[in-house]
Amino acid sequence: MKITGIRTVVVNAKMRNWVFVRVDTSVPGLYGWGEATLNWKTRAVTGAVEDLAQLMIGTDPSNIEQAVRRMNKHSYYRLGIIGASAISGIEHALWDISAKELGVPVWRMLGGKVRERVDLYSHPGLGEMKALYDDTFDPSLLVASSRAVIEKGFHAVKIVPLPYTNATTTRTACRNLEKLGIALREGLGDDAAIMVDFHGRASTVSATLEYIKALEPMGPMFVEEPVQPGDTRAMREIVERSNVPIATGERLVGLREFADLLDARACHIVQPDLNHCGGLLEGKKVAALAELAQAGVAPHNPNGPLAAIASLHYGISTPNFVILEAMPGTVPWYDDVVTGMPEMVDGRWAAPDKPGFGVEVDEKEAVKHPFQQEVLHIQTAVLDDGTLVDW
Repeated sequence: MKITGIRTVVVNAKMRNWVFVRVDTSVPGLYGWGEATLNWKTRAVTGAVEDLAQLMIGTDPSNIEQAVRRMNKHSYYRLGIIGASAISGIEHALWDISAKELGVPVWRMLGGKVRERVDLYSHPGLGEMKALYDDTFDPSLLVASSRAVIEKGFHAVKIVPLPYTNATTTRTACRNLEKLGIALREGLGDDAAIMVDFHGRASTVSATLEYIKALEPMGPMFVEEPVQPGDTRAMREIVERSNVPIATGERLVGLREFADLLDARACHIVQPDLNHCGGLLEGKKVAALAELAQAGVAPHNPNGPLAAIASLHYGISTPNFVILEAMPGTVPWYDDVVTGMPEMVDGRWAAPDKPGFGVEVDEKEAVKHPFQQEVLHIQTAVLDDGTLVDW
């Protein structure tokens, strides 16, 4: 069996363009699907997939470790997040092919089942931009949109409530954040898990710690990405001084970038994005390293349905998995473009039992939603005096 073709299918889902990757083989009817979605980098990722395809045509798709090594090492230059996303999408498809060939679900090839189902969480507005990033500063709007998520069947929600911040914060900003957190906890009750995404908006450890302290009365399940990625010393200081569990990792690429973080015990939960970190195999290596560091794994996944199903198979087979970010229903036609997605029951997805990932892309439906430029909400990250800050 040989790889005969690799191509992308781009589907605009408003908040993001989903980048689906199809790998065809010399066996009639045997192909695989993966996802390489990277917000605001769609054209770059599709070009990277096209470049990497030249290394893969004519090779055996079942040699997945070898394929990932080929794409990394024979690219010569370090690939970064764009190249790693392209590799991830191709790698997903190779797992889909191999599992279909053997007639088993992908999770069985990843080490088998360690749990029957995975817990899910989503966002206010289920990813609708205004609800997630703008209305989040108004307690009444945030409580209403978060309740709507719980009413959809989720038991957990993640919010992005931090104001844009430079080196310092203010008493008013901290007090507003505390009030917001208390209102949300009262509105959702004690049984709902609440996670808080900092987006690395505070550029200093001191400001970050003030915000974390303001959120303590709410009792977050974890605070995510408290500072910008890559600063292990800052993360270590935050972990040592925080009373709230700390998570990070969505923007890290490959085992190497997670290794320093985990070796320094600089987080409690790692969040590899299996769409960006290099694929499922790399994600399993990250999870094994996290287990040694007594850290849990909560995959980052605000992406499309193929990334979600790959993350589900990963969660079913990973012992220190905690919870999965997922956005089913982001658009009304979510289940039309990718069919066979699992039904959420009691806030969870059960282990799939069909061969491969167990889903199929309907390309006739996909072409109804062609590429469009995503909303560049990131451009709102500007202080009153014109200073550009982290989104």
